[in-house]
Amino acid sequence: MPGSSGGGVRTVPPGRPTPQQSMSGLDLEELAEIELQRDEEEAAALGAARRPSAAPSVAPPAGPDPELSLNHPFYDVARHGILQVAGEDRFGRRVITFCCCRMPPSHELNHRRLLEYLKYTLDQYVESDYTIVYFHYGLNSQNKPSLRWLQSAYKEFDRRYKKNLKALYVVHPTNFIKILWTILKPLVSHKFGKKVTYFNYLSELREHLKYDQLSIPREVLRYDEELRNLHAGRLPPPTKTPPPRPPLPTQQFGVSLQYLKDKNQGELIPPVLRYTVTYLREKGLHTEGLFRRSASVQTVREIQRLYNQGKPVNFDDYGDIHLPAVILKTFLRELPQPLLTFEAYEQILEITSVESSLRVTCCRQILQNLPEHNYAVLSYLMGFLHEVSRESISNKMNSSNLACVFGLNLIWPSQGASSLSALVPLNLFTELLIEYYDKVFSGREERGAQAGEQGSPRAGGSVPAGGAAGDRPASSLARPPLPPRPLTTAWRPL
Repeated sequence: MPGSSGGGVRTVPPGRPTPQQSMSGLDLEELAEIELQRDEEEAAALGAARRPSAAPSVAPPAGPDPELSLNHPFYDVARHGILQVAGEDRFGRRVITFCCCRMPPSHELNHRRLLEYLKYTLDQYVESDYTIVYFHYGLNSQNKPSLRWLQSAYKEFDRRYKKNLKALYVVHPTNFIKILWTILKPLVSHKFGKKVTYFNYLSELREHLKYDQLSIPREVLRYDEELRNLHAGRLPPPTKTPPPRPPLPTQQFGVSLQYLKDKNQGELIPPVLRYTVTYLREKGLHTEGLFRRSASVQTVREIQRLYNQGKPVNFDDYGDIHLPAVILKTFLRELPQPLLTFEAYEQILEITSVESSLRVTCCRQILQNLPEHNYAVLSYLMGFLHEVSRESISNKMNSSNLACVFGLNLIWPSQGASSLSALVPLNLFTELLIEYYDKVFSGREERGAQAGEQGSPRAGGSVPAGGAAGDRPASSLARPPLPPRPLTTAWRPL
């Protein structure tokens, strides 16, 4: 990434295809959506672990300018306090802050007006040197502008604005910022990129700014404190919440496939996966953007709790078809080991170096080494995603789009997180599994088919959240015949 990194923000390592070379703009936009959703989940996990502590003394809580006049030409935007003029930096340059946590939901804020207000504010200072501090915390799926808006906004700031901007400080950056920069990179000059600096903690601003002059929102101060506690070893519950020890007999999330099999009378397909797939197959196949949308973190946690306690879950009660899709992805992400296993990670990274005509064969060879249980579950899931991709005319989710969503939910390294460059082969491998489902899974498909023939609940009713099918009364679980195997799509080289 451009600019320096005050907090050690990881750059894209060399030696593998770069996202610009191997991923389309649409793929990157989808990855940005995924990363933003993960940012929300991680922030929620930190928030859930808050402990009473002394009020931060580094700065007073920020708020809209009390002297703001109702006659202000941009009062409708300015009243939110998103922009603040906050003293000077160490070189005497005016400092302007942008606080994402103050942005209301998109339907309450005209983003075109926000852009005009930003230009209106900068117009008062661009004739002299100035600095911008961008507080990223608080940007979420509800209040973020579209990526198209961000691209057009950058283009509207001509040389007059960029010339005297001497520093752009990005505070609390996340992977979303890294992917966003990849999208905007073709528009951004190398000279401008050198002005960008990333800070993981507020304390890193002190050597560059007159810190006591900054008006930092209380939410940002609190989030920074939580991050520092995490770094100091006072570890709050992680996003991937571990199950209780020993796990509940009905535990569904955070436990191994073997545990789920043992507690469900030998069924290979975990109940959560079977319930969500059945519901989405019956009610969600034609939903535009299926698996791309986020859901309320609190609601997701509530449903996880119900499943883990063996209580019934009726998705109809929530009125959101994207909710079971999020639950499915969460289940995969919270497995103790990825469905494709740690051992397969390095092999999968090499898929881009394999000749296109041999990639499907390579996929089959990699899958032959999977444990039988993992293979059966993977075959069941990929068969369903293949069905989803066949309805892409209506749901806009072809195999490539689905791969962007599921790649990182199926495989991750045993240590650390996948780098941005690793997303290219991981997503390509996942796309091959979906697009060429019938060919990739031929030979061992009997295992997946046998697993898939186990009972599926009716989508419309309340479904028990845990336990073996044999433990439930017949009235609560219908066993419709397994839907016909998807037709083989026309193969295309990848």
